[in-house]
Amino acid sequence: MHVYRSHTCAQLSAENVGETVRLSGWVHRKRDHGGVLFVDLRDHYGITQIVADEDSPALPVLERLRTESVVTIDGEVKSRTPETVNRNIPTGEIEVFARSITVQSAAEELPMPVAGEQDYPEEIRLKYRFLDLRRETMHANIMLRSKVIASIRRRMVEQGFTEFQTPILTASSPEGARDFLVPSRMHPGRFYALPQAPQMFKQMMMVAGFDRYFQIAPCFRDEDLRADRSLEFYQLDFEMSFVTQEDVFQALEPVLAGTFEEFAEGKTVTKSGEFPRIPYAEAMLKYGSDKPDLRNPLVISDVTSHFEQSGFGLFEKIVGGGGVVRVVPAPNTAEKSRKFFDDMNNWARSEGYAGLGYVTRKGGEFGGPIAKNHGADRMEALYDELGLGPDDGLFFAAGKEAEAAKLAGAARTQVGEQLDLIEQDCFKFCWIVDFPMYEWDEDAKKIDFSHNPFSMPQGEMEALENEDPLSIKAWQYDIVCNGYELSSGAIRNHRPEIMYKAFEIAGYSREDVDANFGGMIEAFKLGAPPHGGSAPGIDRIVMLLAGEEAIREVIAFPMNQKGEDLMMGAPGLAEPKQLRELAIRVVEPPQKPGTPKEG
Repeated sequence: MHVYRSHTCAQLSAENVGETVRLSGWVHRKRDHGGVLFVDLRDHYGITQIVADEDSPALPVLERLRTESVVTIDGEVKSRTPETVNRNIPTGEIEVFARSITVQSAAEELPMPVAGEQDYPEEIRLKYRFLDLRRETMHANIMLRSKVIASIRRRMVEQGFTEFQTPILTASSPEGARDFLVPSRMHPGRFYALPQAPQMFKQMMMVAGFDRYFQIAPCFRDEDLRADRSLEFYQLDFEMSFVTQEDVFQALEPVLAGTFEEFAEGKTVTKSGEFPRIPYAEAMLKYGSDKPDLRNPLVISDVTSHFEQSGFGLFEKIVGGGGVVRVVPAPNTAEKSRKFFDDMNNWARSEGYAGLGYVTRKGGEFGGPIAKNHGADRMEALYDELGLGPDDGLFFAAGKEAEAAKLAGAARTQVGEQLDLIEQDCFKFCWIVDFPMYEWDEDAKKIDFSHNPFSMPQGEMEALENEDPLSIKAWQYDIVCNGYELSSGAIRNHRPEIMYKAFEIAGYSREDVDANFGGMIEAFKLGAPPHGGSAPGIDRIVMLLAGEEAIREVIAFPMNQKGEDLMMGAPGLAEPKQLRELAIRVVEPPQKPGTPKEG
């Protein structure tokens, strides 16, 4: 017999009754029934019930051991009585009577429980992550992650992609976030950068003639954290040569739809080939976001024209000043109290907005200051245009277009949640397309790139030379699922002259482009195919499939929201010897006013 186990804790069944077996694992739970001790023994695979009574030499040992101690049990497999069979686990028909026990590792008092799914402070969970990962949900999440990655990898290979690896130590990337810098000992005063994404390398692979590349790529961005963002993350990075935007869509949709269908556990998934294509401008109008959650049936409308002349002076003034009025329907709210509408207004103020106007309607009768001042006839005309009914309310977001769109988008989500309109048990995908190539930077008072500077402008050189830059669209696209952006992508600008011109419009000289992106521009001058790609985030994919709200729940060893690894103590201080070898001196940041000095 093997020194540690003859079976795992998920293998034994009624067929093994009468056999002598050896199991190893963690003491998951203990239940003392007066002279008979029941122990749930857990390993990676499952749980087996161990029984020790006064005839078992293992009893006194098991009685004094704390949960999460690691033991090896030798014993005999017995059938459970019919009334004690546990149908919820594979080993539920049997139990193992303990004949002997070896303690491999006795656990001390635990800082947090493992059995059960109690909420526990994140600080403790991350500091003792190795314990947290023993819990059933976390263990399942990490296993799900592994299976999802394996599925994606298999599907990419089936699509004709080849996996390659790109460097981790590299130069700064044009992704836009802050780089993590790595000092070079061999080149004092110089730094490598960890890749924000393998963007330029994957494009170089296309220039090198490899046609279809992918990798499950680690990426690093020194940016503020939130629930769906981490300093270190993984993405399905891929690139294709001689393709149009539609070719990219047709390659990626089967991979994502197939992976989600495989792990959706009965939830519906948008079919490959049926992902809606929503232009950016339409998404911002109808959903107030370029990451629309299509599970929400509410659609935003622009009603600016109705308030060009109105008895409601505030909206008339906003419209007269170049602003817009957007509305979010609140269907079947006749039975809602005034408090529901006032609470929505208070919510908007708590989010930093001036407020959220509203109109109530019950049995065709309008209520609220907007309706009173705008007039019943005008309100009736507005409702008819929107197709609203006699018991539907309406929320208003007014102001400058960008601000009104943002408020309306947030209100759409809030109303959908409050009225329980969000469709459950489904994954709804869409593509957001036709992003603007440029935007106006109000702070710098200049035109700048709005998305990815290396995208091919629609219309190419002719558009750059003859059109208003703010009207030019790019071959850029995002893929969105249930309100989460899974990836951005683009058909790349592979022609040097178009690239120089695109950067010139944004205020960069030819010399600037050569200095910052010389490697790529030189490669393009030596024969580059048309190419494009994308990079869906692995962490967000698994987070959605696991039904979690934070990617930390699907990452084995994540950092906290301050970018700290509480388990390993990172970031830490460097030894003076290390700093000298790297020719680095640490400069202490200036103290904030009122901060007491040390010493």
